[in-house]
Amino acid sequence: MIDPLFISAFVMGLIGSGHCIAMCGGIASSLQLATDKTKPVYFSIAYNLGRAASYMAAGALVAGLSSHFANQSHWLSLALAFLSGLFMILVGLYVMRLGASLKWLESLGKVMVWQHIVKLNKFLMPINSLPKALGYGALWGWLPCGLVYSALTWAMTGNSAFEGALVMLFFALGTFPAMLSIGMGAQALHKLLNHPWARITMGSLLIWYGVYLLIIATDKLVH
Repeated sequence: MIDPLFISAFVMGLIGSGHCIAMCGGIASSLQLATDKTKPVYFSIAYNLGRAASYMAAGALVAGLSSHFANQSHWLSLALAFLSGLFMILVGLYVMRLGASLKWLESLGKVMVWQHIVKLNKFLMPINSLPKALGYGALWGWLPCGLVYSALTWAMTGNSAFEGALVMLFFALGTFPAMLSIGMGAQALHKLLNHPWARITMGSLLIWYGVYLLIIATDKLVH
């Protein structure tokens, strides 16, 4: 049976994929112009596999570190659970576009990580091979994104680096339908996911789930 945490990560990626389109849709679409016209789907798949690989690496890193310290402190474990619920609520508000609830985190990631990693772009251009498309996806997997950072707070609750990597894998898989459809030129899903009512519905689901996580963490604290 699949762990509910993995299912939740997949659903989070699926619901939040409208934001992925806004952040990376242009990149995925540009692959159609930069690659062999007879095999655009292969380049899109390679790009997204590279992106997923970076998410998994980040998940393994944060889960490996957090599990090491959480096993030594019950309070830290509870703090991580609260953090996951809080970030889920922030993601919901972000998806609904009711406020720049995660912009500060993206700005921090841009300064600390992205401005250094993005310089590697020059080694991958032009994207004229599948390995380059894979590497390009792996590179852009580190693009500062509030949705990804929030998913990483879930990965931090994993019991091991392997579990953290799996959480991020399922999250990435949830974003695949939207990202692959954009990569292959389909716009219908883009319009649907970015419709105001769709954003409100998906954001509300994330907020309610965040509240649920906070309730569970509070119950563990009380008992």
